[in-house]
Amino acid sequence: MRDKSGIECLKRAIFLYGAPASGKSTLGKALAERLGLGFVDLDERIVAEAGMSIPEIFKTRGEAAFRDIESKALKEVVSGIIPRLPTSNSTLAVVSLGGGTLLRDENRALCEENGTVFCIDTPSDDELARRIGAAPGSRPLGDKAKERAAHYASFPNRVAAFFDAQSSLVVVGRGIAPAILAGRNVVADETVARLWAGRLGISPFAIIPSGEEHKTPVAVAKLWRAFSERGLGRKDTVVALGGGVTGDLTGFAAATWMRGISWINVPTTLLSMVDASTGGKTGCDLPDGKNLAGAFHFPKLVVIDTDFLETLSPKLISDGRAEMIKHEAIGGKGAGVRSRNRPLRVGATLGEATEPSGASAEESGVSAKEIAANLMVKVGIVREDPLETLGRRILLNCGHTVAHAIEKATGYRVSHGEAVAIGCVEEAKIAVRRGLAPASWPEEFAARFAAANLPTSLPGGFSLDELVPLMRGDKKRDGGAVTFALPCGWGDVRGVKIDLSKESL
Repeated sequence: MRDKSGIECLKRAIFLYGAPASGKSTLGKALAERLGLGFVDLDERIVAEAGMSIPEIFKTRGEAAFRDIESKALKEVVSGIIPRLPTSNSTLAVVSLGGGTLLRDENRALCEENGTVFCIDTPSDDELARRIGAAPGSRPLGDKAKERAAHYASFPNRVAAFFDAQSSLVVVGRGIAPAILAGRNVVADETVARLWAGRLGISPFAIIPSGEEHKTPVAVAKLWRAFSERGLGRKDTVVALGGGVTGDLTGFAAATWMRGISWINVPTTLLSMVDASTGGKTGCDLPDGKNLAGAFHFPKLVVIDTDFLETLSPKLISDGRAEMIKHEAIGGKGAGVRSRNRPLRVGATLGEATEPSGASAEESGVSAKEIAANLMVKVGIVREDPLETLGRRILLNCGHTVAHAIEKATGYRVSHGEAVAIGCVEEAKIAVRRGLAPASWPEEFAARFAAANLPTSLPGGFSLDELVPLMRGDKKRDGGAVTFALPCGWGDVRGVKIDLSKESL
């Protein structure tokens, strides 16, 4: 991806780097656990070998002596990784570095020659001060983030955010997917395989045809056959590389193969990054309706890499924006854009929302920061109602009852993002007719979607009443009644049960 030295640099190790208190050790331990790799904390190695704490080394020997000890320890760590598997194209360990380890050119060269450096974006000033203050004396140089800003910015592979979503570790960044995919059991969408397999240095063992029309039980059966031929067992992990269809099918096949094996989700479309990547829902479509066969099976790791947005068309970017706007309806207008008086935290503690300070926007117009913050709307709801038993998770279905009917009625010629935009506007109109929203609301909501180049009217030849028979097949039905998640305003989505056998929309 962004590392110009090629596939060879993906071998050996993932080195986590960044300002003191940026969360390197926290992420390192969690990432190594999810990937089944060894973990090395360079600072802990230095303390063990020196027989004293890092503040004591600085106090008694000075910074120059500490840097010498640090360089020696790094060489020993790298030399311990290299001989293990000299011809492997797999990542073998995750190494957490100190906040100044790579200031020395020879240390930086050593890491870049033997692995991939992920630089964690620096937290906000307030959050950084909070963390350093929470462990007084543990960082003898204090906050060096501003002084070293240009140095940290020189590393192309970035981690913008990390947090947990149920049993999943979610890592959002740029240029981070290749090192994680190296040497793994990858199932890929055919378009993604064509565009990215060579650039990623991978050979998927199974290819899924592109398109919602292929999200069928037949496709799941083909994946089971591929799993069998691959020899995947209970302790193995499969990786889904592609959009929402790839994630749903691969996750469902993983959930049902040998009663459940682990999987990693690497979404490649904006739509799948902000929607299907973290919810834990897997499945396939049936002739009777969308996603009727499925299971809850959370990926153990979700890797959201904005480099994949480079090959998306403007239409696919708009599809993703539809779900982001839906999250704004749930979380409040502007959800996913940093608020100056409500900053998100970068995750030194997994489970907290994360956000970098000053991350640049991608060429697609969507930054890793924006994706992470928007995704937290969904993650927060899923945490409260992971298996959809408490009624809270129904809010994520906003616009989707109508949207799924549109997709089915048009043979999926209307994309999911387009259908969600139309569905949200139509359901906003239903909210008005039921006295739950002001009359001006649908027009305001529609303008938000239109600004993202999304349709807001039902496709030609269809009326809302004509879609009712398809809505009756919705997963949220209870007899003749279907629970709609009606958008009633920004930050106001309500679960409303409507008996479609008796009431007109």
